[in-house]
Amino acid sequence: MESDRGSDRGSEMAGITRRRVSLAAGLIVLGALAAYGGQRLLGGFEELAAAPVFAEDGVALRGTDSVAYFTEGRPVAGSAAHALDWNGATWHFASAENRAAFAAEPERYAPQYGGFCAWAVAERGKLYSTRPENWAIVGGKLYLNFNDDIEARWQADIPGFIAKGDARWPEILRGG
Repeated sequence: MESDRGSDRGSEMAGITRRRVSLAAGLIVLGALAAYGGQRLLGGFEELAAAPVFAEDGVALRGTDSVAYFTEGRPVAGSAAHALDWNGATWHFASAENRAAFAAEPERYAPQYGGFCAWAVAERGKLYSTRPENWAIVGGKLYLNFNDDIEARWQADIPGFIAKGDARWPEILRGG
């Protein structure tokens, strides 16, 4: 009997140990996510610091040619070979012609709210990242959003969100 009890205890101890190990591993993962910006690692909606342009690693629009939205009606990858520095970021273009068009009229081709998520600027008064695939040209201006779901929310009241975003943008840039 003693050996059976010892065997049961061993199983209980092993179960406790496994639970503790699982719990500890979970806490370590959660701690790592918190330390390294968990929302970004999980693809979440993460608030960004105030800046005039959304530019990962200093490159605006994730390297997408902003002029192409107007001329080709779609996002087109830009190239560092056709780069231009403007408003604190490096902008990439698919061609020398697009680069020249942007240089001549950057306010015409640059996205509204610095390329940050239009819905988040309007609805939350905060800055969030965007994807080049989530875009719209409204009234001759380019707007970008975080993802398909956020873009659908934005599309539910585009004029209202633009009015709110336009009112909030200067305050956001001031850091307020």
